[in-house]
Amino acid sequence: MTTGTGQTPAGRPDSGLSYVPVGWLIFVMAWSLYGLASASWLFGDSGLPDAIFYFFLAGLFANVIIVAWGLYLLGLALGRSTRFPRQFIIWQVAFIVWVLARQVYVLAVPPFVFTPRSLLIGGAEVAIGLLCIYLLRRGSGAENVYAKPQAEAPPVYVSIVAALLGIILGAVVGAVGGFLAGSVIADVAQVSCFEGGCGYFAAFIGLAGLVVGAIAGGILAVWLVHRRGRKPAA
Repeated sequence: MTTGTGQTPAGRPDSGLSYVPVGWLIFVMAWSLYGLASASWLFGDSGLPDAIFYFFLAGLFANVIIVAWGLYLLGLALGRSTRFPRQFIIWQVAFIVWVLARQVYVLAVPPFVFTPRSLLIGGAEVAIGLLCIYLLRRGSGAENVYAKPQAEAPPVYVSIVAALLGIILGAVVGAVGGFLAGSVIADVAQVSCFEGGCGYFAAFIGLAGLVVGAIAGGILAVWLVHRRGRKPAA
């Protein structure tokens, strides 16, 4: 909230923890992008039971939504928009619902095998999400960080289109650059090519470059759109 002079009124100072949700958002997006990049095997003859195949397919679509929605939120965060805390909480609640639904499905469907590890990961995702919601609650001081209502962000579809283009371009550049870098590193480090070892190493670096490039390209595209596309609020 700001005054008529454009200054943020004195209130509870922010401890810096209001940036934690942004870091968590980037981590979840990066993990989702990794899931998308490594899901090509789903479109072949995987031989999985239908219950498991459709579970992974649903995860694929969920990852797309998480990344697209997350990039829009990053645009709000980079612009210090007052809408970020509320919009992030909506996204985080939806993500927690997805995590819980995913866990219930795994526990209820017979082909899956129960493991404590999956419960720990799901519990950690929910716990961190609740912490982020708490950090962005009203009166937490986050309103002093995200306090720029004087400009309206571009429409959601503009951010999503820019994000997708940035992801695609960044993924291509990152994958090519990562593969070339991996090939050079494998040659310099004299990684054995026995049974394709050096090729697998270069491919792994290329996959890492794809994920990093996609994230960087999406963030840069959204940042540019929100920086150039802002207009005074009516």
